[in-house]
Amino acid sequence: QVRLVESGGGLVQAGGSLRLSCQASGRTFATSGMGWFRQAPGKGRELVSVFDWLGGEYYVDSVKGRFTISRDKLKNTVDLQMNSLKPEDTAVYYCGAGNGALRVDGRNKEPNYWGKGTLVTVSS
Repeated sequence: QVRLVESGGGLVQAGGSLRLSCQASGRTFATSGMGWFRQAPGKGRELVSVFDWLGGEYYVDSVKGRFTISRDKLKNTVDLQMNSLKPEDTAVYYCGAGNGALRVDGRNKEPNYWGKGTLVTVSS
């Protein structure tokens, strides 16, 4: 049974940092098959960061230069280092994993598996 468990969320002041981690179990995913998504209050879920099908790092424009994704394939984890956090980063952050790459040729793919999410709250 595949499980994705996120950790590292919390309350932080604007300008602060948090590091999210996602532990996968039940199977090993390709590097391009794991990524981070978020859902802010009243909004839909959006892709935040993944490794694309060629191994490059992809970030949504609003987090470029502030967030960094990393992957430890041996540990089967994917982390998201979030710096210079802003109130608009407040959201539930989800780890997603897919049977294939989550971003191919500029197109996002829907994960097959989801974690339960971890709440990140950034105060102003």
